Amino acid sequence: MNGYVHEPHPVRLVVEDDLERNRLTVFLRLILAIPHLIWIAIWTIWIVLVVFVNWFVTLATGRPAKRLHGWTCSYVRYGTHLNAYLYLVGNPYPGFMGEEGEYPIDLRLPGVERQRRWKTLFRIFLAIPGLLLASALGGGFSSTSFSRSGNSAYSAAGGRGALSLTCAVLGWFASIARGRMPKGLRDASAYGIGYGAQTAAYVLLITDRYPDADPRAMLDGLDRPPEHVVRLVGDADDLRFSRLTVFFRLPLAVPHLIWLLLWGVAAFFAAIANWFVTLFRGTPARRLHAFLARFVRYQLHVYAFLYLVGNPFPGFDGAAGRYPIDLVLPGPERQSRWKTGFRLFLAIPALLVGTALGYGLGVAALLTWFVALIRGAAPWGLRNYSAYSLRYQAQANAYLALLTDAYPHASPLEGAPEPQHEFAEAATA
Repeated sequence: MNGYVHEPHPVRLVVEDDLERNRLTVFLRLILAIPHLIWIAIWTIWIVLVVFVNWFVTLATGRPAKRLHGWTCSYVRYGTHLNAYLYLVGNPYPGFMGEEGEYPIDLRLPGVERQRRWKTLFRIFLAIPGLLLASALGGGFSSTSFSRSGNSAYSAAGGRGALSLTCAVLGWFASIARGRMPKGLRDASAYGIGYGAQTAAYVLLITDRYPDADPRAMLDGLDRPPEHVVRLVGDADDLRFSRLTVFFRLPLAVPHLIWLLLWGVAAFFAAIANWFVTLFRGTPARRLHAFLARFVRYQLHVYAFLYLVGNPFPGFDGAAGRYPIDLVLPGPERQSRWKTGFRLFLAIPALLVGTALGYGLGVAALLTWFVALIRGAAPWGLRNYSAYSLRYQAQANAYLALLTDAYPHASPLEGAPEPQHEFAEAATA
């Protein structure tokens, strides 16, 4: 997809991890984290009081108190270090004070800045959409969760976020086996941690800039993985939406959902037949491959329309080049027979990651629906997250349908262009 222009967020995630993992500390990770979980629970009680006082200060003066701001920054940074350790995004044991530069997964936080009073007054209500998405991505913290008895407990998963938790579980097995965290899982989980940190910084009055869901901006500076043979193409710069078709998006999608279900039954049997052919010949049957390729592409077109990644009504044939958000698929190529034989079992981790991304995709679509109705355009960050989710699911579908034996890549940066930053005038003055 094409390049884009982006203004950097004041809360910036820094990832300086080398992917190497110590098998022993990975195996005992939850036990080793117990002192930190106790400490963060105690610290959370204190920080709730700090933020409550700082809310009144910011309302009265238009900016947070410097000392209170510093304490809150240390807390958010420490929570990020701890989440990185728990989710296997970082390897070293973190410190207890949240100091900048002491951990390979770190935060750069802004100093005391002027904040709009109306945003401060309604901060907790304005934060609800960000908290919903953070609960899907995980890795951040709705810092405090209250039980019925009123006791405070730290939730490292920030609403038990599906994406970071899934990547951590899969990464645990991979790290035990290889002594190394897969880059795709590390990048996906780091994205969840970064978004959670930006959400926490917004809720806790560190900044009044809303969290940015754009995964490419969040992970800016990390190495891009090699381009996958299954990738998205299209017009990344057109965010315009028709309010009328947005409002009726679900009813409009019903004919496509029915046709997708019917086509899916035929595709299921075609995939079984293609499995036997590929296992015997080492190469998919050309006609079965073409049939399944159209189905996977059509599935992308329908979901792009349904989840508000694309605006036009899609066609029913899955032809290439017929939709603004399109899919490049490889032709019939030789595939490993052992990968073909165990394809269904090998696909299980990818399906788990795809399911986790799908949870966030549903949240992003709901939020995009409201924004597009008001503005007539989709937000950059939500649209780019949704495109990442659809891309990964398309790769998983292509892998299952034997269109390729290249495994889906979980990194949000796979196939993504380098962002072109546009700084605000205040930042460049």
